[in-house]
Amino acid sequence: MGKLDGKVAIVTGAGGGLGKEHALLLAKEGASVVVNDLGGARDGTGSGTSMADGVVEEIKAAGGSAVANYGSVTDDDAAAGMVKAALDNFGRIDILINNAGILRDRSFKNMTDAEWDAVIEVHLRGAYLATKHVWAQMLEQGEGGRIIMTSSTSGLIGNFGQTNYGAAKAGLAGFMRVLALEGMKYGITVNVLAPGALSRMTEDLMPESDETAERMDPAKVSPTVVWLCTPDAAKVTGRQFCVSGNRVSLLSWQVDTITEKDSMEGPWTVEEIGEAMENSIDSWPKLLKPMEV
Repeated sequence: MGKLDGKVAIVTGAGGGLGKEHALLLAKEGASVVVNDLGGARDGTGSGTSMADGVVEEIKAAGGSAVANYGSVTDDDAAAGMVKAALDNFGRIDILINNAGILRDRSFKNMTDAEWDAVIEVHLRGAYLATKHVWAQMLEQGEGGRIIMTSSTSGLIGNFGQTNYGAAKAGLAGFMRVLALEGMKYGITVNVLAPGALSRMTEDLMPESDETAERMDPAKVSPTVVWLCTPDAAKVTGRQFCVSGNRVSLLSWQVDTITEKDSMEGPWTVEEIGEAMENSIDSWPKLLKPMEV
């Protein structure tokens, strides 16, 4: 008996890397899986069926249940088609893992409008479209559900050369936080995953070594994702989880007051607030690089 017996999941971008590992583990725990993948390159160009088909074959060979879907997350009809595939093949939808993504890395001074638009389109609009159709079906079913947004420390903290990617990933975190509040009355949980793993999305960002491959194996991220989809996590929503290797961190906000005076007094002068800022700046939390999270 798996923890997700009888559940149905859609995983976007599930033809390789993190998405593939999520799909495999969801199926191992008993979920039927719609394996969505456009089959394109890392930058979003091209398409094909072999990646999604391969994951479906692997799931079926292990005794699981899955069906392939090749639609682009940027197309509204294709996003609706993912839900239709789930309903036609398995009769319902309980889980959505928004994982599809592309990279068009470039320093901001050199970035083109096309590079900006493509990344925002896939990550942010793509997650919106898939969620829109899954959300409507979950509300119709009236039995709750689980939605995971895949963000990144590039958006939550920052990373050089990824203003387009960071903006999209920060947008996903904001999307999640509001949707989590709206989903509470319906039993739909919404959480963020900020993963660190070695995949084709990160292969040129990490040193090549057997140690790195083992430590940053995408399979080490998926257990947290799958647990968030189980009944045990029914009260976990609106959270941001940074998962890298076998380390799971909860990213939250700590609000530290820099300076304060009676709110019934007049506003600060620029000189007053400047002095307070300068006196406290050494105590501010340092900016972290993504791998230091």
